[in-house]
Amino acid sequence: MKIIINGHEKEISKGTTIKKLLEDLKVLDKTMAVAVNMKIVKKDAWDKYELKENDKVEALNFVGGG
Repeated sequence: MKIIINGHEKEISKGTTIKKLLEDLKVLDKTMAVAVNMKIVKKDAWDKYELKENDKVEALNFVGGG
């Protein structure tokens, strides 16, 4: 099935959770917040939240600067 992650189309398996997606993308340890269809999903729910066809996912990380 297809989702959009940070503006890019990606093919994933049915039943893929947010945590699995981030692990597959190798960004789990860098990601601080995730929104699915403009709604924040709490980090403690990432391993239970199954993505659906055409979900729009934004994975955000915080960058320090000065």
